[in-house]
This record gives sequence, C-alpha cells and structure tokens, in this order.
Amino acid sequence: MVKVTVWNEYLHEHIHEEVRNVYPEGIHQALAKGIQNESIEVQTATLEQPEHGLTQEVLANTDVLIWWGHMGHDRVEDYIVERVHQRVMEGMGLIVLHSGHFSKIFKKLMGTGCDLKWREAGEKERIWVVNPAHPIAAGLPEYITLEHEEMYGEHFDIPAPDELVFVSWFEGGEVFRSGCTFYRGQGKIFYFRPGHETYPTYYNPEVLQVIRNAVQWAAPSRAAAPVRGNHQPLEPIGGKA
Repeated sequence: MVKVTVWNEYLHEHIHEEVRNVYPEGIHQALAKGIQNESIEVQTATLEQPEHGLTQEVLANTDVLIWWGHMGHDRVEDYIVERVHQRVMEGMGLIVLHSGHFSKIFKKLMGTGCDLKWREAGEKERIWVVNPAHPIAAGLPEYITLEHEEMYGEHFDIPAPDELVFVSWFEGGEVFRSGCTFYRGQGKIFYFRPGHETYPTYYNPEVLQVIRNAVQWAAPSRAAAPVRGNHQPLEPIGGKA
C-alpha cells in the first residue's frame, strides 16, 4: 500500500465561485477520490492547516506527496519547504501538478526559475505519450485529449528532464513538455502539466490514470541509504590485514 498525501493550497475554491462549482470539495478531495484504490491510501493537507498540514509526523508517513498550488506559493513557510525537501532527498516521491511549477519546493529542487508561457483561452490540449515504455504511461492510449485547458508553452525553464514522458500540443499552436521526471537524492519527482482550476481536468479518467501510475513509480524504492564522508576500506589495502 502506497501512502499518499495530496496537498492543495485550497484558496481558489473559497474565493472564486467558478472554481467552487467545478471542485465543490476542493481540488485535493477530487484528486484523493479519483486516485484512491486498493493499492493507494490517501490523506489530504491544505495551506491553512497548522504547519500547512505537513507536520513531521504526516511527512514521515507519506510515501508520495502530490502538490497543487497557484495563488499561495509565497505563503508556504520556508521551514516547511525545507522539511519537504529533506524528505524528498530521503526517498519520498513528489508529484507536482500544473501551476505547482512555481511552488517554492519545485523551484528549489529544480534550481531554475521554472517560468513558461501561458494563456487561458479554454483551448484544446492533446497530450502525446512520447515514452510509451515508461511505467507512468502504462495503460494509456497514444494521446489524451482535453477539450478545454489553459495553455502552457515553451520555453519551460527547467533542467533537462531525466525522462520525458508526455508532450502537449495546444490548439493555438504551442507545445510543452508536460510530463517530466527528475531524480534528486533518493527521491523521484514527476511534473505533470494539466489541471487548471476552472476546468474539470481532475475528473478525466486518463488524467487520473497518469497520476495513479506516477504514484506507483514515485514510491520509495526502500534501497539502503548511501553512506557518505570518510570511509574505512571494505577490503585490506596493500596486503595489510
């Protein structure tokens, strides 16, 4: 059983009726209900909870953290970012969704500005599977079509992904690296582009399949932690016992 925490700043849903109409219980609850199954156990956390819901205890019991943010990036306390960063380096998986590209934690892990082009015009998005052998693409068709989404376009200011799984094309002509994996320390990171708050993207079964696949991929490997620093030889050196 993979233990997942879905984090959502949960601000748009309180402020904007248009968002509340799409996600009446919040994006985090839609995601939790959409991905939970016999092998994924889900809890949620939000910005306004004490310690943003990401206490030491919560993170210690999280195999994969899913992150959605937009309005409140600057309101996330730096000590919580450091706490999440440490857990990723120790092996916790991190899935960053949509506008989470500008979150403090994603920018810290990438070491770049993570900026991009964007346009909100409700246009068609076609998400192409460009690495069909990757576990995150398991069970998917050749492409996913979203009739209405926000456009993100290149250049996306991130390091070259360790693996590129999806590339999006938009009705207005742009393309975007929409499914990128990265390895940091013992942790695995997946950035997945779709999910603008005014569109019902997180009810789409194929989008949910991607996120479920990513949860399984990002789960900790449980490999032994590397030992660093000055180290005694494992075998005799120079014939000395």
